[in-house]
Amino acid sequence: MGKIWILVANSSKATLISADSPTAPLKELETFDNPDAREKISDLISDRQGRSFNSQGEGRHAMEVQIDPKEQEQIRFAKLISERLDEGRVANEFERLVVVAAPAFLGQLRSHFGKHISALVSLEVDKDYTSLPLRELRTRLPELL
Repeated sequence: MGKIWILVANSSKATLISADSPTAPLKELETFDNPDAREKISDLISDRQGRSFNSQGEGRHAMEVQIDPKEQEQIRFAKLISERLDEGRVANEFERLVVVAAPAFLGQLRSHFGKHISALVSLEVDKDYTSLPLRELRTRLPELL
């Protein structure tokens, strides 16, 4: 069990990493993949927009989509990650959390962190380091996590 968990994420990929101490080497725990985030919007939409009648008269019009499909995928992925972090918190698998995420996705994650997870966040880095190997990631993070 690592005392520190590090989440490295963007809207299509996330890796959960542990460190036994602030200066310890990093160990990969789990990866999450969201291939739908890499799809074109047209591939995420199943068909044409729904149609609706006007409240008065005989006109019809297309119903507008409330949330962009790519944004909906980001929301779903952020929620999935947040739920996993909460499971780890409940099981006392970590004491502190470091979040390294692409700037736009960091906001999505924050909005899904409950108060308990937010209280455990000791550091946030708004960079997309998802493609870095663990050794290089360790050099980009502060010496003492």
